[in-house]
Amino acid sequence: MMVRVAFEAGAIGAEHDHPHIQCSLVESGVFDITITGQTRRFTACDSFLVSSNARHGAVAVEAGVLVDVFTPIREDFAEP
Repeated sequence: MMVRVAFEAGAIGAEHDHPHIQCSLVESGVFDITITGQTRRFTACDSFLVSSNARHGAVAVEAGVLVDVFTPIREDFAEP
């Protein structure tokens, strides 16, 4: 499943984990992404992979958009 998430500057995607594999593309903006305790800065056209059950989170340094792909589908994001 693919989702597009817009962030305002300074927004925080709280650290969390899930059993899904996640691949993310920075469509626009600048993000500090933390995966298993390591933080890297990503800008437009960068991508990153989050392994199953890896703790991760995001901080929007600038307003921007992340496009996230999950496998298997995230039932908590699916429409009823």
